Amino acid sequence: MRIEVDQKKCTGCGLCREVCPKGAKIWDVNKKAKAKNLEFCHVCTICASKCPERAIRVVRE
Repeated sequence: MRIEVDQKKCTGCGLCREVCPKGAKIWDVNKKAKAKNLEFCHVCTICASKCPERAIRVVRE
């Protein structure tokens, strides 16, 4: 599983971090969002569904 963030679309609003149940452990938002420490991710896809720019994609392999 991986989380892809389209850096061209991402505005760095931080909503992904706010809505994620494990936000602080997974999301690093510094001008642009970046997913890290995916071992904490529950694959709930809330981040992708709430992103106002539709910049996040959760890929299940």
